[in-house]
Amino acid sequence: CWGYNNHGQLGDGTTETRSSPVPVKGLAAAAAISAGEVHTCALLTSGAVACWGWNGSGQLGDGTTAVKLAPVAVKGLTGATAIAAGGYHTCALLADGTVACWGYNESGQLGNGATASMTTPVAVDGLTGALAIACGHDHSCALLADKQVTCWGSNSGQLGDGTTGNKTTPVLVKNLISAKALVAGRTHTCALLVAGTVACWGQNQYGEIGDDTTEVKVVPTAVIVLP
Repeated sequence: CWGYNNHGQLGDGTTETRSSPVPVKGLAAAAAISAGEVHTCALLTSGAVACWGWNGSGQLGDGTTAVKLAPVAVKGLTGATAIAAGGYHTCALLADGTVACWGYNESGQLGNGATASMTTPVAVDGLTGALAIACGHDHSCALLADKQVTCWGSNSGQLGDGTTGNKTTPVLVKNLISAKALVAGRTHTCALLVAGTVACWGQNQYGEIGDDTTEVKVVPTAVIVLP
């Protein structure tokens, strides 16, 4: 890893900013990685997850809120197949199609029906059949086996359910029935559709929805390719 390292998010055992790559200390057999605001996590080939960096909201999942300058194991987590780091929370997709999340939860981004932050993983309430996950700054989403998408957490439109109220448990994105991939930005979300087109929803101040407007979209809106 390389870049800003004020809270150990590079995982090299220091807080020194690095302008070129340095090895993450003691990390082997990594299969995937994801970076949050000031923390980083790795999915291991064993199905375990290790995280490092700032931990004030429990986003490292080790049962503490202490900064870690090198990787620590997420407590009690096995069978993970994918990970996604949000601003100050983290989620893991499990082999059985369920999702577990941990860390900051003021907006309900852990999906467990509460708003208390958690230092170890908690199951997303009622979620099954997930194939992929994505985390924005304060929201989380999952792609389901039936090609629908469900989201939870902070909602100024980025949950796509037609409202702007936060949700502490998953809600289906409206009118989206053919998704095959998913990505979340800070306050917007996009899905790649089976047809090869893209739909986005959420905040649009900078044109991030791609519909040639700057208006908030609370339901999926087609990305327009201008001539």
